Amino acid sequence: MNINSSVYVAGLGVISAIGNNVAEHLISFEREEAGMGDITMMDTIHRKKLPVAEVKLSNEELASVAGLPADMSRTASLSLIAAREALDDAAIPAIDTLRTGFVSANTVGGMDRSEHFFVDFIKDDSKGKLRNVFDHECGSMTEIVADQLGIKDFLTTISTACSSSANAIFYAARLIKNNVLDVAIAGGTDALTKFTLNGFNTLMILDDEFCKPFDEHREGLNLGEGAGYLVLVSEKVAKTLNKKPYCKLSGYNNSNDAYHQTASSPDGTGSYLAMKGALERSGLATSDIDYINLHGTGTPNNDSAEGTAIKRLFEPDYPPMSSTKSFTGHTLGASGGLEAVFSVLAIKHGLIYPNLRFETRMNELPVDPAKKFLKGQNINHVMSNSFGFGGNCTSLIFSGTYI
Repeated sequence: MNINSSVYVAGLGVISAIGNNVAEHLISFEREEAGMGDITMMDTIHRKKLPVAEVKLSNEELASVAGLPADMSRTASLSLIAAREALDDAAIPAIDTLRTGFVSANTVGGMDRSEHFFVDFIKDDSKGKLRNVFDHECGSMTEIVADQLGIKDFLTTISTACSSSANAIFYAARLIKNNVLDVAIAGGTDALTKFTLNGFNTLMILDDEFCKPFDEHREGLNLGEGAGYLVLVSEKVAKTLNKKPYCKLSGYNNSNDAYHQTASSPDGTGSYLAMKGALERSGLATSDIDYINLHGTGTPNNDSAEGTAIKRLFEPDYPPMSSTKSFTGHTLGASGGLEAVFSVLAIKHGLIYPNLRFETRMNELPVDPAKKFLKGQNINHVMSNSFGFGGNCTSLIFSGTYI
């Protein structure tokens, strides 16, 4: 068992409210164009009241792009589009001869289709066919996509709230490091649903304006949707690629402060332990981190806890940092996957992403997040934070060290 080899990022794929692929995301970031707007895809009482960050394609259009049946769950379509882009980008030679896995995260499964079914079923229980809802659990989304990609060696589903796809990425890395897999497509997906929107509204953590993460006057988050995946490969496979890998996954850690079902501990214990543990695993010091992709949801509690933890760990020298949720909204189970893609792109292109709509510094953190899009920066090590309900906190570190 070889547990000392590095794990490399060979491919990227992403879809969200600001783009349907990697190239479109880079354009939106440079133009500083956010993806939030009025609700158009869901029939809900919150239309014209709560902004969301929707992917700008209907269910039918997404299914068509993905090559899936028109009645397929939006969650599965988003997943397949991003996972296929990542696999095509990696272009791994003789992949059929390699042990390949799919580690995918989501939190809503096919709930969007379930909601459509029950509208008519509740009115008349003779309407609708139960076969249209029997495979809408979270794991079915992974199975549908794995079947389409032809992945049979290993597949599993991670569902740990907002840290889900970050956990999927580092679990996949461990499978490679422990010689279980040679290649893994890892990340996550989630679609907007009425259940999610109503649930978060009940928690009173949604902003009725566009969110402003890490601002002293932040009032909540905007929900989003999308999917983001990395193709991770062993060092042996990395040496066979026709292009250099983007970077390596040098550090990762999951911690749980078990403080509350939906709130972060005020002192940021889980956040601090996740970041500290990832740094220790990577062998890096805080001074080595060139950019932090903040979890940064825009809720008073979450940003305060993360800011407190960053101050505790990094003071007095802070790297540039920002929340890309100011562009994509909070994509829940997909957020760690999306932001892992953005972190890798930051290394590849020397990018610092702006924290849109930031105005007033938080009391908990004596530094402002980045306000403008910058490129051509010297970015070698990026930390990406994903902190979920129940105190499930994960940090990933990507490093631009090539074989």
